[in-house]
Amino acid sequence: MLTAHDHFDYDAALAACARGDDRALRSIYDRDGRRLLGVALRIVRRRQVAEDVLHDAFLNIWTRAASFDPARGEGRGWIYSVVRHQALSVVRAGGRELQLGQEGLDAIEAEAVSHAAGLPDAFERQQDMGRLHDCLVGLDEAKRNSILYAYVDGCSHAEIAQRMQSPLGTIKAWIKRGLNALKECMG
Repeated sequence: MLTAHDHFDYDAALAACARGDDRALRSIYDRDGRRLLGVALRIVRRRQVAEDVLHDAFLNIWTRAASFDPARGEGRGWIYSVVRHQALSVVRAGGRELQLGQEGLDAIEAEAVSHAAGLPDAFERQQDMGRLHDCLVGLDEAKRNSILYAYVDGCSHAEIAQRMQSPLGTIKAWIKRGLNALKECMG
């Protein structure tokens, strides 16, 4: 098993999957399967469903690997996005309501770390997580909750408006302004 200090070329693994190399898909699973299961579990909240999500996501990774474009982002981020979108699709299809709390904040921090490829060491990743937390805490409660409902719980704008008992346009504005503030803060 690879450690956090070993280099893994996600882009090359996806290119190998696109060529039909099933060992490359297995290497992605061996490297990140547990973390990817954690991403799915935080969204769907049931282990069996999360395992199904992971299975379907890996089928998508295998069949869609050729569509990955390294010019548009890093392979690791693409893989995590496939899993996240699969989990969100399952939640939306099932109409499940998710509760948000400290776990939601932890989930958004974990996702930020998973997309922060290229950081030289764990210390810098930890700093980045702390910075995201500080930036989220710096937002007013309405913007922070709107963003967390959208990106952690996978709620639609209409669902967020209902939860927060606010107009749909207000929710959209809070999310947009909150994301801009996070981008500026993290910059």
